[in-house]
Amino acid sequence: MNISVVIPLLNEEESLPELEAWIRKVMEANNFSYEILFIDDGSTDKSWSIIEGLAAKNSNVKGIKFRRNYGKSAALNKGFEQTKGDVVITMDADLQDSPDEIPELYKMVVEDKFDLVSGWKKKRFDPISKTIPTKLYNWVTRKMSGIKLNDMNCGLKAYSSNVVKSIEVYGEMHRYIPVIAKWAGFTKIGEKVVQHQARKFGVTKFGLSRFIKGPLDLASIMFVGKFGRSPMHLFGTMGSISFFIGFLILLILSFNKLMYNEYYIATRPLFYLGILAVIIGVQLFLTGFLAELISLNSPNRNDYLVEKEI
Repeated sequence: MNISVVIPLLNEEESLPELEAWIRKVMEANNFSYEILFIDDGSTDKSWSIIEGLAAKNSNVKGIKFRRNYGKSAALNKGFEQTKGDVVITMDADLQDSPDEIPELYKMVVEDKFDLVSGWKKKRFDPISKTIPTKLYNWVTRKMSGIKLNDMNCGLKAYSSNVVKSIEVYGEMHRYIPVIAKWAGFTKIGEKVVQHQARKFGVTKFGLSRFIKGPLDLASIMFVGKFGRSPMHLFGTMGSISFFIGFLILLILSFNKLMYNEYYIATRPLFYLGILAVIIGVQLFLTGFLAELISLNSPNRNDYLVEKEI
């Protein structure tokens, strides 16, 4: 199979028939073998009954319905598990992503050998309350991850099948799939300017909570990617530095007491700062040991992605 199209959705009953017809038209025009996987993330409208109707008319349409709303990451992860295509395309169900971009995205993965191609909505039709925070989010993510993408969270992306079968998306991590892919060893990440269209039906699912959860998720990915298998390298280093600073402060104060008869060092704020630094250093060091023990007993500790064997 050439292409699997994974579409997570929540209450998008108006747009689904038009989206399916548009994708089918593009696939047939380019003679692609394909499947469309609609992942219903707990919709409360008629989305699922519409998906059932589309599947009855088109054998390439498949659907998965969650019992409740688990979030976009869960929907994508479940969709990735079910895909059979050599190239996996993800897009939103609100008709703001254009299926006409699929042939070029497919070509970039198959012919240009990109592991992942992310869409860039250079010209957006979103309100300013969404565009400005998105630009800030993309700038921070670029700086922290080193991945030069202008639109990290664009729903329209293309992946090699190897990528989606090798990564796990959970929580709110769908925003950082390029970062997850990079840490998994898929470093050929490209970008394509794509057409963005104004929302035709329904309302946006954009929420302010993502600006609280987003940075926390990014920090989690960066930590797990760098120190997931060796947490002592982080906590041990931080603990050693803190302990050394505290010990040095206390050593200087003790020297002054012995040499210059400073009888009131216990009343100086520096004395308590030194004690605090020593305590924090010991705690960080112990945290590193505990994290190493947990990692040591993890069944995935020695799971490594192998690209080729001879």
